[in-house]
Amino acid sequence: MNDSPVEERFCDVLVIGSGAAGLAAAVTAAHSGLKVIVAEKAEMFGGTSAWSGGWLWIPHNPLAVRGGINEDREEPRRYLRSELGNRANDPRIEVFLANGPEMVRFFEDETAVEWIDGNAVPDFHATPGSVDGGRSISAKPFDGRRLGPFVNKLRPPLDVVSLWGMGIAAGKDMGHFFNATRNPRSTLYAAGRIGKHLWDLARFGRGMQLVNGNALVARLIRSALDLQVTLIDSAPATKLLEIGGRVTGARLATGAGEMCIHAARGVVLATGGFPHDPKRIAQMLDHAPDGSGHYSAAPRSNSGDGIRLAESVGARIETSLDQPGAWAPVSLVPGTEGAKHFPHLVERAKPGFIAVDSGGKRFVNEADSYHDFMKALLDRTPRGTKPFAWLICDHRAQRRFGLGWAKPFPFPVGPYVANGYLKRGQSIAELAKACDLPVSALEVTLARFNAAARLGKDPDFNRGVSTYNRVQGDAGHKPNPALGALETGPFYAVRIVPGSLGTFAGLPTSPRGEVHDPTGKPIPGLFSVGNDMSSIFGGNYPSGGITLGPGMTFGFVVGRLLAGEAVVGVGPLDQPETENSSKAREST
Repeated sequence: MNDSPVEERFCDVLVIGSGAAGLAAAVTAAHSGLKVIVAEKAEMFGGTSAWSGGWLWIPHNPLAVRGGINEDREEPRRYLRSELGNRANDPRIEVFLANGPEMVRFFEDETAVEWIDGNAVPDFHATPGSVDGGRSISAKPFDGRRLGPFVNKLRPPLDVVSLWGMGIAAGKDMGHFFNATRNPRSTLYAAGRIGKHLWDLARFGRGMQLVNGNALVARLIRSALDLQVTLIDSAPATKLLEIGGRVTGARLATGAGEMCIHAARGVVLATGGFPHDPKRIAQMLDHAPDGSGHYSAAPRSNSGDGIRLAESVGARIETSLDQPGAWAPVSLVPGTEGAKHFPHLVERAKPGFIAVDSGGKRFVNEADSYHDFMKALLDRTPRGTKPFAWLICDHRAQRRFGLGWAKPFPFPVGPYVANGYLKRGQSIAELAKACDLPVSALEVTLARFNAAARLGKDPDFNRGVSTYNRVQGDAGHKPNPALGALETGPFYAVRIVPGSLGTFAGLPTSPRGEVHDPTGKPIPGLFSVGNDMSSIFGGNYPSGGITLGPGMTFGFVVGRLLAGEAVVGVGPLDQPETENSSKAREST
């Protein structure tokens, strides 16, 4: 029996989880004068957000308006109606649309967060109300030295995607790396970036040129530290505390023993959903009925803690979504600690790539979104069969763009073949045999694909027709930037299996972020944001950034409500004065 004393701490708001959504709630509440504690299960802060591209979908955001994009406010609603059907009636969507731009302004004006626009980033689908740009933003690159010693507590970029731990941003940054062997300016740019990164590794042990989600989380952490938010790592929450039916805090398991955090105003769950919870996966993912066979690219610490904590006080996970997860094609990277999961988000849309199913036939527009790619594969796979596909490219495409974990020139391709990650064949027939695919079927598929691709056409799946497809391709390739024949051997293939960037199924909440019980009644004192909150888009994926956009917006909404501030579209919270309120003020 452990008789060691339990440490007690008092605050106004306890946030469990340290991704962008949780940190947004913490920073917003602290900016209004509340005492805030953030408890993180892992040793590093940032969650999935730190590994993400860092994009937020925020229609009518200030950066778009300053860039001259003044779309009618009804157009995002029209797009969501065309994408979601009746699910567009979720009242939380109106709160999101009303408060998203204000969230962007708040963080830009009052914190260390700075933004870059996505005014040329299109929506995923060319349905009514879609636009070719103006609804996306991301964080500006950030100098990690501004975090001081705390930079060592920031989750680094995903190792299998980064270059020696160096993040590469979408757009011009990535374009220079792809063109490093073709353009002297790009060669100098890439060499400079790599040289600076190697210098950082020598001096600091990690890169300091932070981009994408790493920059977003770093800026939020800098903001939290500036506002005296207490950040506790390696402290999983094991139990919610209740008094009279109201959630009043949580019990944490730390290396120094148990800690009880008493939160006078509320507890915010932001633990990243359940992408690595085998039991929940078995219950909710049809393609993984035994809890295995799903390979999420999210951190393994995202194992459903927040949802289980909420269930312990009467909540129930929402299951009636279009899709329970944000699907992504992944490949399994060999490693000493078991396979790591590489998310294929970039190269599929480049010329010289094609995807085929287990019968050697195409099944999807490879340049469509990662979510749509996987939906097509899951739909193609008979129930009871493990879904998989092959992503194939020719030698020229692999040397230019890479293939998954197998980096492009000047990195040698041989080691990836030797360890089994890549399959290789001097001819398509030889590659088919290496992949155990029907030779004649794959040869027919490639012959048809190549003949049309040389003309910039795809009569089977219309690849390269949509703006999204073309932006994802190679702008310098003509006549279709997203389409090119596979002609130069040897040919390479990597096996694709079902994965995700996170989960959509989560806790039902009110438009104020309050967690609901099964009757639809709020559980007093308990809130949820990010992937612990059930998707406001009903499990649909209309555009990039629809996780971080609503996540940070509802973090902002909940933070303001807990501080007693006004929020557009919702009324104030009932915040009774408690003994813990006084103790939180005394400890500030």
